Amino acid sequence: MKRSDRLFRWRDPYDIAGTDALFAAALAESAARQRAGCADYDRILTQLGYDEAALRAGDLSALPPVPTLYFKHHTLFSVPEKRLLICASSSGTGGVKSRVGLDAASLRRGLWMVLRMARRHCLLSARPCHYLILGYQPRRENETAFSKTGFGFTLFAPALSRTYALRWEQGAYRLDLAALRRRLECCAKGGAPIRTIGFPAYTFFLLREMEREGLRLQMPRGSLLTMGGGWKQFEGERVEKEELYRLAQDVLGIPETHCVEFFGAVEHPILYTTCEQHHFHVPVYGRVLIRDPDTLRPVPNGTAGLVNLLTPMADCMPILSVMTDDLGVLHDGGTCPCGCAAPWLEIIGRVGVRDIVTCAAVAADYLREGGLPQ
Repeated sequence: MKRSDRLFRWRDPYDIAGTDALFAAALAESAARQRAGCADYDRILTQLGYDEAALRAGDLSALPPVPTLYFKHHTLFSVPEKRLLICASSSGTGGVKSRVGLDAASLRRGLWMVLRMARRHCLLSARPCHYLILGYQPRRENETAFSKTGFGFTLFAPALSRTYALRWEQGAYRLDLAALRRRLECCAKGGAPIRTIGFPAYTFFLLREMEREGLRLQMPRGSLLTMGGGWKQFEGERVEKEELYRLAQDVLGIPETHCVEFFGAVEHPILYTTCEQHHFHVPVYGRVLIRDPDTLRPVPNGTAGLVNLLTPMADCMPILSVMTDDLGVLHDGGTCPCGCAAPWLEIIGRVGVRDIVTCAAVAADYLREGGLPQ
């Protein structure tokens, strides 16, 4: 059995200490396979001085990260594309998109992960519910990751209905928050719970408008408000999480304990789910390094920097270590009141406009050093 398979079948999804050695070995094993199947990735590792022995010894920083900026302009596959069973792209709010493909082995690991995490966070239920998806209505032509994960979320419990905020009409997606409001009013009169999933910006806009109109509802017992995907182009209107929790309680009657948030990236298909304290504990399927924005060197826990995400999940493309444009802090395990021993990641935002230029320049230099095309 491959080490990555052993990792993704691990019983406790937050046993970081028990899987550290296995994770490093799985990452090294995957890197060896993928550099053999992808000449560009082999060149990245060679030019940037990849030290396989150091990685196998537990130094995760020894595996050079590839900036998500690079994946937005270049596609790296380590297997023939015909072996890919699913393809997904980022939302592309900046005009360019990352495209990621997964083969059968990668999808199998993803299924093990999702089932284990959903069970751990009590998201699996046999009770039917109504889903409100604050994202894209699925279409065959729509390869965005959220259109796929949003629909996948509706498989955690039997779906009585699915109502989408972004509906395909007359050749384009159109935001229809009024349809969601009508569905909420209808659900408040019934007995089946609701589950929302979607961009926090759309969730905020919907609840804020309902509050302004004086509309107060009481969702049936067992309803959940879940969010993921970030604020994207609405970063300037971001509010604190506490304001979203207040709106959920005041407008929908959903308590804070039933508000859940997800974190992830199309280039890092690992499911991070908040605990009862709303912290993103790192699951065994991934690891997080925080790097200095100027030097790209790892910084100690508790220090802010760029978020570097690692996982050996994919066999088909080298997304083993990716550098995001998220700013975050990694906190020591055991410091969260929820009792989980795994470290937890705090996302504090994305780099600003001036910082984007700086980080893009660093990424460009980084790639140039690796001898890769710009």
